[in-house]
Amino acid sequence: MEKRKLGNQGLMVSALGLGCMGMTGAYGVRDDAESVATIHRAVELGVDFFDTADVYGPFINEQLLGGALKGLRHRVKIATKFGNVRTPDGKRTINGRPEYVKAACDASLQRLGTDYIDLYYQHRVDRTVPIEETVGAMADLVKAGKVRYLGLSEAAARTIRRAHATHPISAVQSEYSLWSRDLEDEVIPTLKELGIGLVPYAALGRGFLSGEIKSPADFPPGDMRLNHPRFMGENFRKNLELVERVKQVAARKRVRPSQLALAWVLAQGDFIVPIPGTKHRRYLEENVGALDVKLTAADLDEIEQATPKGAAAGERNREMSLING
Repeated sequence: MEKRKLGNQGLMVSALGLGCMGMTGAYGVRDDAESVATIHRAVELGVDFFDTADVYGPFINEQLLGGALKGLRHRVKIATKFGNVRTPDGKRTINGRPEYVKAACDASLQRLGTDYIDLYYQHRVDRTVPIEETVGAMADLVKAGKVRYLGLSEAAARTIRRAHATHPISAVQSEYSLWSRDLEDEVIPTLKELGIGLVPYAALGRGFLSGEIKSPADFPPGDMRLNHPRFMGENFRKNLELVERVKQVAARKRVRPSQLALAWVLAQGDFIVPIPGTKHRRYLEENVGALDVKLTAADLDEIEQATPKGAAAGERNREMSLING
């Protein structure tokens, strides 16, 4: 599989990664056996970049991934995150305090069953702690050999600059897809300038851009998308129209809508490594097929006309926005 470089510090990963969040209940009922089989199939296909976080579950996602990769650790890169904390009452808090950074890392290492993390992200910026202090603690983890490369998630351009000045940042993770393109204003130019990679999550619009979601009734009980602004009411109907245009372009290219959407993200630069999430082998194989889709300049123009920037109806996520620390 094609490899891409994240940042200038030497982190090389497969051009497509695997997001594991949905394997532990975020998108409906868990199926651990199929999730583990999907992780193993990903390795067989050449995917070597796996993404998790301590808050997924919470905690059980790291355990699932660590168990699935037992005996395969030498073949893969593991990315996990800290700082997005769920309290017992279900509320969210952000913690970027240096002492918490180090304790969270040790806990993740134990759950993952490994002695180092390839890419360690601050999951959300803590506005109450200077970014220099948080990244300074993360840098200490690099010096200790517990972490190899550093990243940020959902950080704005100014924060990225300050963090990178404290210790080199290899990657920034944020939502980026045909229907979420706000990064193009400031973040992507900053990443290009500083030599930092971009790891887009929700590159398929949380499955909407696959073209297989026709109604909110398609979601199982407990699916987080039932409360997502873009999947509700009139926004849902309008976004179906957008997806229909994606499907029409994909049909002309004789590819799946999901493959077209991923190919578009991949075509935005070789510093970009999307991590589409799935817990099913058949969707994984479909996603990997996007690497074989070659988009011409004419194709990209057609896609732009079909899905111009800002075309999606509704906020991309109530809780998540680019944060300056």
